[in-house]
Amino acid sequence: MVYKVLYQELPDEVPVRERTKSMYVEAETERKVREQLSDRGINIEYIQVLDEDHLNYEQQTKDDFKVENS
Repeated sequence: MVYKVLYQELPDEVPVRERTKSMYVEAETERKVREQLSDRGINIEYIQVLDEDHLNYEQQTKDDFKVENS
């Protein structure tokens, strides 16, 4: 499964919408995504599983689309 992770780069600051970034991670579960990203020092706001249609949309609209594997 591919998950879209919305996050802030600075874990100690209050989340600000304009600074929210996203990345795409391939993993079996949301827990695995969190484990995989635990050493990055980011503030994860939300993790969303992407169905096939949503994944295709993200691929078409993001110039820098890249899926990270575990």
